[in-house]
Amino acid sequence: MSDVKKYIQKRSMKDKVFALGFEEGYAEFKIGVILRQAREAAGLTQDEVARRLKTKKSAISRIENHADDVRLSTLRKYADAVGTNLQIRLAG
Repeated sequence: MSDVKKYIQKRSMKDKVFALGFEEGYAEFKIGVILRQAREAAGLTQDEVARRLKTKKSAISRIENHADDVRLSTLRKYADAVGTNLQIRLAG
């Protein structure tokens, strides 16, 4: 286990507010990373995805970097633009 993971685990056990905030923030970060990876795997730039979605590059950047409040319809369009399928899974 990396030092960062050890720190997060230790702090989460001591500080429940940190743990809750970390999990929420990590989930949002992870969505953005997944979107960026899908775009890059498709060999597309943010500009190219923006053109396909009829929006601006700044909007694509915001989606990839601040995916905390992205509509489901936007995620579907993004997935279509990069040639993938959107799958949602709830896990416990």
